[in-house]
Amino acid sequence: MPLIIRPETPADYHAAEHVTQKAFWNLHNPGCNEHYLVHKLRTDPAYLPELSRVAELDGAVVGTIMYSRAHVVAGDVTRDVLIFGPLAVDPAFQKTGIGAQLMQTTFQLARDAGHKAIIIFGEPGYYPRFGFVPCDRFGITTADGQNFDAFMALELVPGALAGVHGAFHYAPVFEDLPDAEVDEFSKRFPPLEKLRLPGQWGYEEETK
Repeated sequence: MPLIIRPETPADYHAAEHVTQKAFWNLHNPGCNEHYLVHKLRTDPAYLPELSRVAELDGAVVGTIMYSRAHVVAGDVTRDVLIFGPLAVDPAFQKTGIGAQLMQTTFQLARDAGHKAIIIFGEPGYYPRFGFVPCDRFGITTADGQNFDAFMALELVPGALAGVHGAFHYAPVFEDLPDAEVDEFSKRFPPLEKLRLPGQWGYEEETK
């Protein structure tokens, strides 16, 4: 059966959370919290279900992308932008183009809805192929004034970020993920072992 990109329904919630857990488990840190973010984001005022989608293959959810409102602030000037995340694909189906289809479908939905730009924190080896560039090209920093390769922006409309400078702010829910709550939520899924692995954030410093 062909891949179907469609809106998420309540019947998909557990599957989308499980896919996200499997996709991010031990990727950046031992374990992950992205599956709990998916759960909490759905009830957050910043969440945009009209842009968010799941990928279905042979009747099963194999991917998800979630959008929410964000903004860039410079003094008393605020510019609205989007952030997506998590973007997750079941490890059994990664590198098959599902993530690309989720993005391409939702980018067009966002353009059609009048949104101008997307800012993300993502893999710098992956997202540039879809048009993302470092935010420092636009004079945009993180909320605490930083810039790094994983902090990227995409103009959905050419020139949309011209003259947009300032600090990027996203919904507080992205950081309101206490470890104890994540561990309790993770009990809803088959147990997975937390491992410290090469390539994770801080691994080199910890192993020196």
